[in-house]
Amino acid sequence: MAKIIRASVVQTCTSRFALNETLDKLEHLTRLARERDGSQLCVFPEAFIGGYPKGSTFGAVVGDRAPAGRDEFARYLNAAIEIPSPAISRIEAVSRETGVFLVVGVIERSGGTLYCTVVFADPLKGYVGKHRKLMPTGTERLVWGQGDGTTLPVLDKDFGTAEQPLNVKISATICWENYMPLLRTFYYSRGTQLYCAPTVDARPEWQSTMQHIALEGRCFVLAACQYARAKDYPDEHFTSSNLGRDPLPSPDKVMIAGGSVIISPLGKILAGPLRDAEDVLTADLDLDDIARGKFDLDVTGHYARDDIFRLTVNASQA
Repeated sequence: MAKIIRASVVQTCTSRFALNETLDKLEHLTRLARERDGSQLCVFPEAFIGGYPKGSTFGAVVGDRAPAGRDEFARYLNAAIEIPSPAISRIEAVSRETGVFLVVGVIERSGGTLYCTVVFADPLKGYVGKHRKLMPTGTERLVWGQGDGTTLPVLDKDFGTAEQPLNVKISATICWENYMPLLRTFYYSRGTQLYCAPTVDARPEWQSTMQHIALEGRCFVLAACQYARAKDYPDEHFTSSNLGRDPLPSPDKVMIAGGSVIISPLGKILAGPLRDAEDVLTADLDLDDIARGKFDLDVTGHYARDDIFRLTVNASQA
């Protein structure tokens, strides 16, 4: 019996940092993936809900923070979601009604701190876990906190039936976390099979990173990148707090160009990369391709040297 599941990556963006409109978009695109493509799993980009503040400075320089930047952060904090919350309930409802397992990038609010987070929703179980980005990149550290070892799930999902189970292990690694070799090794050691990679990195070089990870981990890589233009941001985004930036870009100026892609465990591109458009990419994933790849490379098994190297993981709260 063929062990195949159908999975999608969704290339889209936040709707002007407006929560309800963005949740409507999540529902529309999930239904599209299910009804048009027959998808069983959808991966949405990094910071899809809550928004990625591309180009923002939040009015900050070393030693000083401008009042306009504080106002911008207050708006950004208010656009984020809590876990649990009505927004999470809406994501659960979309998953349940469509029968699609959802992997969604969100900006999570916890008290006065924001986290770049991925949430997982199962059609039968609802919300089943989250992963907080361990290391925000560059000036992301100004507005996002750091995750810790308590949110590194590798989730089990049965995509089969009672008569013919089809168990799959799913993980998520956000944007430049994918450049952290020990984090990748941790997920490989837990047996990840669907390595989800929500991102906003639209550089052509990102494709090489995704292909390398698929080959290294002998796993399917599902990379969902945002595609966003200036008109997808709220009017206040282009303010004087963004020091040195053009305050009035063309509405159609591309802010994040996409590049979503699905790659097999042997490095074959199954769908994409998609650029300069919003759409859903879908591919059939033959889970036996993982076994075929492990034949000659299992970096945490027969190709490891545990007598020389050891990985220690602190799974407790920081």
